[in-house]
Amino acid sequence: MQYVYVLQSKKDGDLYTGCTKDLKRRFELHNAKKVPATARRTPLRLIYYEAYLNMYDAYKRESYLKTQWGRNYLKKTLKNFFNS
Repeated sequence: MQYVYVLQSKKDGDLYTGCTKDLKRRFELHNAKKVPATARRTPLRLIYYEAYLNMYDAYKRESYLKTQWGRNYLKKTLKNFFNS
């Protein structure tokens, strides 16, 4: 199982999108400052994830969510979250 996930920094509100086989461990690594891309943006919270059976499908979805269209999709899907 592959997971595509979106984290939000509690420090600056920015989003980070990634892909992993072990979501729980990866989330712990992010908050332990072991991932350079997010080390300075901790603490982080998991706000969205999707599960895929195929690794290539997951990576394709991750790439999409990193585009402006993907960000717009997240804003529409998580509208109540972002407006609260």
